[in-house]
Amino acid sequence: MTPYGPACSIDDCVLLISELVTNAVVHGRSDEPWVVRVEWFRAGTSLRIEVHNPGLPENVRLRCPDADDAHGRGLLLVDAIAGSWQSGSCPFGGTVVSFEMADAWPS
Repeated sequence: MTPYGPACSIDDCVLLISELVTNAVVHGRSDEPWVVRVEWFRAGTSLRIEVHNPGLPENVRLRCPDADDAHGRGLLLVDAIAGSWQSGSCPFGGTVVSFEMADAWPS
């Protein structure tokens, strides 16, 4: 993404991608061979990043971990940093979780 010069923080994007890919690997279970796919593109002035996995969409949810819990904060980070996020069924099967970084490029 860096060569395209988005105005949003690349470090924030890398953190959120890392969280979503980790969630996809840990929770996106399938009996079939599968891969996690990450795609990014412009959506107007926003940067949209999608993480696809073979898991079930209903498994994607914000959690409220206790202070001493070692896990469960990935989507909380996405929710706090991204302009918006969503999850649902992937057109290729499985689940897609995406987020947008608003005003990544001038209009």
